[in-house]
Amino acid sequence: FPFRGPFLTNALNGVTPSGLASALAVHQLRFLLFLLGIWGLLGVAGLPTRRGGRFVARVLFPVGAVVCLLVAILAALFLVSGQAAQVMLLPLGLPDLPFHLRLDALSAFFLLLLGVAGAGISTFSAGYFRAGEGTSPGLMGLQYHVFLASMAVVILADDAYLFMVAWETMALSSYFLVTSQHRIPEIRRAGFLYLLMAHVGAICILLSFGVLQGGSWQFTFDAMRHASLTHFWASTAFILALLGFGAKAGLVPLHVWLPEAHPAAPSPVSAMMSGLMLKTAVYGMLRISFDLLHQRLWQWGVLVLALGLFSGLYGAAFAAVQTDMKRLLAYSSIENIGIIFTGIGLSILFETCNLHLFAALALCAALVHSLNHALFKSLLFLTTGSVLHATSHRSLGKLGGLIRRMPWVASLALIGTLAIAGLPPLNGFVSEWLLLQSFLFTPQIPHAFVNMFVPLGAAVLALTAALAAYVMVKFYGVVFLGQPREPSLADAKDANWLERLGLMWLALGCIAIGVMPQLALRPAAAVTGLLLGESIRPTGSIWWIAPIATRQASYSGLILLAGIVGVVGVTILLVRLMAHGRMRRVATWDCGYPHQTARMQDTAEGFGQPIRHMFGAFFRMERELPSPTDIVPHYRIRIEDRFWRALYLPIARATQKVADMVGVLQGGSLSIYLLCSFLTLLVLLVFVL
Repeated sequence: FPFRGPFLTNALNGVTPSGLASALAVHQLRFLLFLLGIWGLLGVAGLPTRRGGRFVARVLFPVGAVVCLLVAILAALFLVSGQAAQVMLLPLGLPDLPFHLRLDALSAFFLLLLGVAGAGISTFSAGYFRAGEGTSPGLMGLQYHVFLASMAVVILADDAYLFMVAWETMALSSYFLVTSQHRIPEIRRAGFLYLLMAHVGAICILLSFGVLQGGSWQFTFDAMRHASLTHFWASTAFILALLGFGAKAGLVPLHVWLPEAHPAAPSPVSAMMSGLMLKTAVYGMLRISFDLLHQRLWQWGVLVLALGLFSGLYGAAFAAVQTDMKRLLAYSSIENIGIIFTGIGLSILFETCNLHLFAALALCAALVHSLNHALFKSLLFLTTGSVLHATSHRSLGKLGGLIRRMPWVASLALIGTLAIAGLPPLNGFVSEWLLLQSFLFTPQIPHAFVNMFVPLGAAVLALTAALAAYVMVKFYGVVFLGQPREPSLADAKDANWLERLGLMWLALGCIAIGVMPQLALRPAAAVTGLLLGESIRPTGSIWWIAPIATRQASYSGLILLAGIVGVVGVTILLVRLMAHGRMRRVATWDCGYPHQTARMQDTAEGFGQPIRHMFGAFFRMERELPSPTDIVPHYRIRIEDRFWRALYLPIARATQKVADMVGVLQGGSLSIYLLCSFLTLLVLLVFVL
């Protein structure tokens, strides 16, 4: 890396904090490269550790968390300073394709997201990977830190070559992490599906870059910014990018890998994939849509808006009927990615109609929700990891009552649950409120068709948010409340101190952005200023946000929090005064039936039954009714994704048929090989000469 000793000496000569901050403000990109190199060294340092991962867990993962924190600090300093983009040419790559790096507001925002959430995940991992997860601890540490570094390089890349190299490195490292327990056939199948979809998406992204270069054969992003494309070729590049990044993000119908890979991966890996990796796809879509393409069409916005709304509703409906807690969170990620793409589509629509301020508002909502989702979804996936380690159960039908055995995990999971449900004063409410505010300005779009369509989109978004809250009530209630459904749950133990520290970090992030929303809004405003030339310019106290005008709408998390605390405090005081301190604890009223058992509690299937009826068109259901001869009758229902049988299985069968036909050429006959070579030579002679 271009990080020389004299530079380090000169950068650290100042003894005052302002001097150090000034040095960082000039050389953030060099410092970032140095930190990425540390991630790589951490991965290599653990390779000699084949047995007993104490060194990997207690040393390498905590140091990786510190590096994540430094990355977040550098990105925040860049966003606060408001300076111009920094670019760098590395003497690596191919002779005519060297690597280019760029640090601007967009990349700094997603590095901030990566660093803040990655610090919590790495801290948790230091306690979680104490005995490995199938793969040896040293190899796990290598794959983990390469995964982190490759995501950072994707965000910093300023040419298509480096972007694709980092993108493939990210896909391969995450594949090995997903298949950590590779001896289990189901996990190998999930890993194969993930890798297949990742490479299908990568091909689409590569083709998009091929169109964006516009015949110049210069693959730097700067050359693509100046390429002249017709509407047709610009639309082709956009749609290819939407397919490629949509496959990585989990947009419906390109989502089939996500509910398979997340349950297969260790919980910290699931947190990284959902909280961090999916955001690289959001970053790529924003980079191409608002930076590399200098023209946009309103039809693009309608397409992205429709896909986002449908994905959000589809993911929320499927999450409501899941009985596996990690599959539930995986479908919830599809729902949240749908919300993010809804904001992106709305921003494109506003921007093409010259409503730049409203476009900035919608894009701010998408960016803030990306950061919020990285925090609360990582928090929830990590809490499922603690539950899985403590109980060895992932099925919701075998859990319950863990709030008594795991109070730390239950308390922190409650924060993540309320945040993802969009309840104030937590961070999930801020971004969803901003997006709903954006929909209020859609009547100003000068298209009759859009004006008929968008109000329906606002209703779909509200329904999606309501379903998300319903899903989280199911998740938290079934896992932590009620009575234990299995006797073995009595032996469950709470998370260790490193796991608690990682969970607390992410929970504090959810609270901080909910109470002080401008912590996320100001960095997002810097991004919209770069991409749209307009921002909502949050002013005033850090506790308030008024997206457009204070008279129209404003929100203060602090006042809301103070109101909640005040109401609770007054209620407790009144109860104590009215009861005169006389209080006794008795068993909960059981309706006169004292023999309640865990089987009498509402189940995950019971929670999902109304959703199965209302959204039956989304599901392919197979019911198994009890037989009269069953000693213990059971009613079973199997729910499948319609897209799997309607879209993916026909493609798989057609591909197999084509492969069988082509396989005839590999029959082992020398005469067929010579004939094919001769025909190929004739074709080349005809077309070349």
